[in-house]
Amino acid sequence: MSQTSLNLVAISIFLMTVSVLLGPFLNLSPAVPAIATFAILGIATFDSFSLQGKGGTIFLDWIAGFSSEHRDRIVHHEAGHFLVAYLLGIPVSGYTLSAWEAWKQGQPGQGGVSFDDGELASQLEVGKISAQMLDRYCTVWMAGIAAETLVFNNAEGGSDDKNKLIGVLTILGFSESVYQQKLRFHTLQAKTLLEENRSSYEALVNAMRQRTSVEDCHAKLGVRS
Repeated sequence: MSQTSLNLVAISIFLMTVSVLLGPFLNLSPAVPAIATFAILGIATFDSFSLQGKGGTIFLDWIAGFSSEHRDRIVHHEAGHFLVAYLLGIPVSGYTLSAWEAWKQGQPGQGGVSFDDGELASQLEVGKISAQMLDRYCTVWMAGIAAETLVFNNAEGGSDDKNKLIGVLTILGFSESVYQQKLRFHTLQAKTLLEENRSSYEALVNAMRQRTSVEDCHAKLGVRS
């Protein structure tokens, strides 16, 4: 069962427990929380086996989306990826700011910024990649964490980004002792780029918040894709 489905199960157990405790005070029939719990468990099971966890991801992301800070963190996080990719010459092909948008576009997980990474994939297939390309992509992957840290003084997202970096380093045969060094170094590199281009970064955040197209986002940065 996927992590999101497990989260739904945890939510259902929590709701059942709360309803049992508060039900007598609210004149709530025992059947109501029971039906709700079975419904959530049924959704979780269907999601796990039929939707590969995507439904649970969309549901939990939808709940989190009621928080204005959560939405603000996401757009700043993804704008960090977008701007650093642009600065390092990696083409951006699209972006999403929610799991629902990602699902509609056929993207996995909660979405984010999509890159034209065909050259990277072809080099990884043969287990060899230039040092320059590795540095560029590692910096882009860490740019979301760097952006959150720059704006909010900490980062809540970025676990998938870290996993991408570690996965590539593993394929290339790097030792585990190198992982944390690379994470810190490239996060710092990305943060420096964002600080040096702060006005462009803020303009991009505003453009992405309005769901501006990739082409128009590039225009905000002074280029045409």
